Order: sequence, then C-alpha cells, then structure tokens
Amino acid sequence: MGLLGWRRGRSILHVLALVSVLSLLALRASAASPSKKGGSTILLFLGSDSDDNRDDGNLSDGDDGSSESLQTEVEEAPPEWDEFSDAQDSQRTDEDLDPGSWSQILEQPPNWDTRHKQNISSMCLLFSCMYRHCDVFQCASGIRKMILAVNEEDPGMLSEAIEILRSEADIGNPHAQSTLGFLNWMAIGVPYSDAKAYLYHEFAKEGGNPQSKMALAYRYYRNQEYEKAVKLYSELAAITMASFVSSREGPLLEYVRLNYGLEESKDVLKKFRGEEDDDFQFLEYQARKGHPDFMFQLGVFYYYGLRGVRRDHSKALLWLLKAVEKGESRPFELLGEIYARGYGVERNYTKALEWFKAATARKQHSALNGIGFLYIKGQGVEGKNYTKAREYFQRATEASNVDGFYNLGILYLKGLGVEKDYSRARDLLVDAANKGHLKARYHLAIMLHKGTAGMKKDLAHAAALYKLVAERGPWGRLMRQALEFYIKGHVGKALVLYSRTAELGYEVGQSNAAWLLEKYRVGICIGSSGICKTEERHQRAHNLWRHSSEQGNEHASLLLGDAYYYGRGAAKDLERAGEAYIRAKEKHSSQAMFNLGYMHERGLGLPLDLHLAKRYYDEALEEEPAAFVPVTLALTSLWLRQHYSGSFLVKVIDSLPDAQANLEEWWSNMTVDELDALLVTLLLSLLFVIYVRQRHRHHYAAAAAAAAPPPVLPAQ
Repeated sequence: MGLLGWRRGRSILHVLALVSVLSLLALRASAASPSKKGGSTILLFLGSDSDDNRDDGNLSDGDDGSSESLQTEVEEAPPEWDEFSDAQDSQRTDEDLDPGSWSQILEQPPNWDTRHKQNISSMCLLFSCMYRHCDVFQCASGIRKMILAVNEEDPGMLSEAIEILRSEADIGNPHAQSTLGFLNWMAIGVPYSDAKAYLYHEFAKEGGNPQSKMALAYRYYRNQEYEKAVKLYSELAAITMASFVSSREGPLLEYVRLNYGLEESKDVLKKFRGEEDDDFQFLEYQARKGHPDFMFQLGVFYYYGLRGVRRDHSKALLWLLKAVEKGESRPFELLGEIYARGYGVERNYTKALEWFKAATARKQHSALNGIGFLYIKGQGVEGKNYTKAREYFQRATEASNVDGFYNLGILYLKGLGVEKDYSRARDLLVDAANKGHLKARYHLAIMLHKGTAGMKKDLAHAAALYKLVAERGPWGRLMRQALEFYIKGHVGKALVLYSRTAELGYEVGQSNAAWLLEKYRVGICIGSSGICKTEERHQRAHNLWRHSSEQGNEHASLLLGDAYYYGRGAAKDLERAGEAYIRAKEKHSSQAMFNLGYMHERGLGLPLDLHLAKRYYDEALEEEPAAFVPVTLALTSLWLRQHYSGSFLVKVIDSLPDAQANLEEWWSNMTVDELDALLVTLLLSLLFVIYVRQRHRHHYAAAAAAAAPPPVLPAQ
C-alpha cells in the first residue's frame, strides 16, 4: 500500500473511532439525562445555600418591558432539583457528576479505579485495535505520583508521572489530558505553554472531563468571550444544582483564606481541623455530659459539615433529637427538614409537618418555607394547595427570610397560586440573590442568558452569576481537601490542589496558591526544568496574584503593585504599579493609599502632585488609625518638600530609599565566606567590648575600695 496509503488508511480509522466514541458519549448522556416531560415544574428550596463569603455587589433589575413567555429551560426543571422528590434516592454521586476528579483519586484510589474501569471500558476496546490496551489504573497512578512528586520536590518522580499521563493522553484518556493541561498552564515539569494547555483542555472537555470545562469557561470569562463562557458555565451550573441533592458532603460553603496580609490566618485555620480541633472536642465533651445547647450545636456541625467536620446526617439526627429531649427547641426546623428529605432516617412528611409547625410556633421563620413546600407537593397535608403555599411563603418574606423571597418569587414566575407576574418575580429573586441565595442566582442567570421574564439579555452578568453557581459544584471538594492537606502539614499537596482550583477560576484558590509560593520559598516548587529558582517562583506567584486581583482581592492588588514597583516576578513598571495600587485603594486598603501618596509626592509612575499626595496620606490615616507614626513622618517629609524644596535635608530624605536598596543589595550579594568573616568580626568585637567593660568595672571597684575609710574596730 505504501507509506502514504497506510497513513491515509490509519487516518480513516482514527476518524471512525472518534465518531464512534462521540456517539457512545452522546448515547450515555441522553440515557443519563431525565426526560423533561416527567420533571417537576417547580423549583423551590427549603434549606439555605448561602454564599456569604463572596461579594459581587448588588444586582440591578432589568429594564421594564413587555413580559415574554419563559423558555422551557426556565419553566421546567429536571427532577433532581426538586429537593423532596424521590429522585434524590438515585445513586448519582459526586463521582458520577465529577468524573476523574483528583479529589476522588486521592481519597479512595481503589474505589476510583474499579468504578471508572467500567465507565471507560467501552472506549478502551475501541482503541485497543490501533493502540495498546487502555489501562484504567495508569491515569490514576500518574496523577497520584504527580502530586506526591511536587509534595516531595522530586523532579525525577514528576518526569515519570508526566510520561504516564502522556501515554494515557495519547490514547484519549480525558482525565490525563486535563491534568497535562494544568501542568502546561502552571509550567510544572514542562515549559509554560498556554496554547498546549488550551488544546489539552479542549480534548478533555470533549471526553467528558468537567474540570477542563471549568478551566475553559474561566478562560473565556476572563477574556470577555461571554457567549462561550455562558455556554459552558450554564452546563456546569446545572450539574451543580443536581449535586446539592446527591452530594454526600453538600456544597462547600466555607472558602478559607490561609493568610491575612502576609501572615498566616492561625485563628481561622484552627477552626477547620474537623473532629481533631480542641474546640470541637470540647463541644462534643459537653454534649455527652448532657448540655442541650452543645447537643444542638454538635447536630448542626454534623448536618452541614462545618469547619472541616465530615457531614453525617445520622449523627446529626441523633444529637438533635437528644437536644429536644433535654428541652431545646432550636432543632425543630432542622428536624422537619431531615424528615422531609429523608436524611439519616426514612422520609416521613407527616412528622416533617409536625416539626415544622412546632418550629413556626417558636418564631423559626425558615420552617414556614417547609410547610409551604409541603402544600406545593401535597405531601403530609390534605392535598396540593398553592394558595396556602403562597401564604406561608409570604409570611416568611415578611420575616425577611431569604428562602421566602426565593420561593415566593418562583410562585410568581410559574404562576402557581397567583397570576404570573414577571416584574414581581424578578424583584423577589433579585432580593434573594443579593442575600446570597444560590438558586435565585441560577434562575436570574437563566433569565439574563435567555432574555426572558421581562429581563434584558445580558451575557456578561449571566456569565458572572453562572460562575458563582458553578463554583459550588462537586469540584469544590478540591478546596476542602487542599485545606486538610495544609493543616496536616502536607504543604506541597495543598499547593497543587490550590493551583488546580486557581486554574478553574476560584479566586481564593489563586490567592492561597500565590501565598504558599511566597511563604514557603523552598521545598514545594518544581518549575519547568527542575527545582524552582527564585525568579521563577516569583513569576508564578505574580501570575496567580494577578488573577486574584482581577477578581477583586485587595491584598492581591497590593502585592501585584509591589511586584511591579520593585520588579519582583515581573519587569519593573511604575505605571502598572500605580494602577494596581489604585485597584487596592478602591477596596479600602490603607497601605495602597499610603503608597499612592508616596508615588505622587515623588512623581514615581504617577504625576507629581503634592496636594493629591497629602489627600492620600490623610485617607490612609483615616482608614487605619494605627498608621499614625508612618503617616506623620510622611506628612512631615511632604511639608519639608513644599517649603524647602531643593534643600540639603530634602536631598537626604530622597536618598534614603536608595541607601536602603544599596544596603539590601550588599547584604544579598554577600558570599558565605564573607558572611562568616563578618560574623566572626562582630563576635570578636563584642567580646572585646565585654572585656574592656569588665576591666573598667574591676578598676572602678578597686579605686572605690582604696578611697573608702578603714573600718572602725569596736573597743576591747
């Protein structure tokens, strides 16, 4: 056939194989997707999926216009989103919703290998005729070895891991392709290549890896390609909504920053040690002694999975019931939710209603949503009654309950028990979204995406809302696991996982990864060709700070400005430093205000403007009264510059930064031998001073003794 003919024949086989694989994936997707005809037409929520740690400003109402009919995506929802439906008993888990996640591989490697062997066995058989047999264990072992290599700072082991991943990626393993995309983006073990990272993630996305889809969505969002970003984020947000029901741990509500400024957040970190934390053990001890308040708190910890404690509904039910037996009434609403959902106990709507009514009698307003939802379902009550449901939701709204705003908004949106009113629905959903209600944000994202329910189409805001929802998906477990690794002292593993979340667009992941690179200067950083050099480490941290700054992190903007000002991790650029300080100043950073005053005082990267410099110094003092001393010195320098410009004293003040820089450069360039000689000289000088002082002390003591009168002897 000849070489050319053989290549053409092999290309045809490649195309046929690819078409077959995509067909299988489409069939699996269609089989897994529930039919919308049998889905619930209501999307209501009893619990609270708040996002209080994120501040994206308030949402504004859309322009008033003619109300359009809602699209199918808005009016109908898959049954997985119906909180109390029987669909939540399905076997869909986080592993099904987020296949190939590193979190699964690190937590339970044997289970992951066995489970995913079945998922991709059909794909392996397709390719085995042209390539070697697809080994499902190889990808998992490559990822584990890669993370271990970074933790132990072993470039040789990392090279072995990359070879394993490349061999798997070549035969179409999407999880290996996704990992290689990450390595190329971070320049870990391979040269930095944004183009290769993009291609690997594109291939992995087509193969069904959701984390590559997250990485691409963030890339599009950052580049303001909102149409592409919305397409991916909307799919990921839908997975996130399903994960709220099926997730064993629930959505990750606590984004934990490792640092406060340049220092470690020790007071915060000690609260996330799970059951090993001293405070939690004290709480458990007091609960076992029979204190109802501590019993209730312990039940809440287990129910929501707070502060690193693993979510356990059975334990939550146990402690909540014990608290009730001791006379505690606060668990009533949670117990109603537990029986309605069937968490840790057989579902019982009648008992749920009893607990909800007992809770409302004690002013637990969230329970009003539970009763209203039971009337929507027609379970545990005399039958479906949308009018009564609206009454309960209205009462919850009057009590400023965020779930009440959301639920009532849905009724007006669907026209259940009330006449459809898109304007009223929009106002209620906006109120709920601004209070952090994730499902309200999801509905508003759909409206802005489609331009429905009287809202003007706005892809930029739709993408922002979809992103907030998508970041609460099952891949958020990486953030929890990274924190656990850090607390246990596995800093390298924590850095890898935080870096992965940084690529997925998590601002806290970007900030934490950058801070780890700044704090731990040795032992955890592998570059493109071996151990990270100082400049390479600074450059990687600088890139992460830049991403974090773009998403509104004040501290990141401040450090980004420092990097440009001093030329650390980036080329020295005073103008860009000023821009970064201005972004930090907008977030009320007193240090950024002081820096801007300094730059305006000397005309460094910003116009020379002494009046503006004084205003920035005053603002810094107003924002941070503890900065009285440095601000006072700066204002004194400014006064001297205004009244004695060109004087010797002003020249001395201007020379101080250069003198400091020269001293720092002299110290950093000093060799080991020179440093040893300096230390020996200082030590000898110190000993000489001590010797001279001792001699003087003895001399003065002898002189004092000679000058003293002789003692008077007593008479015989």
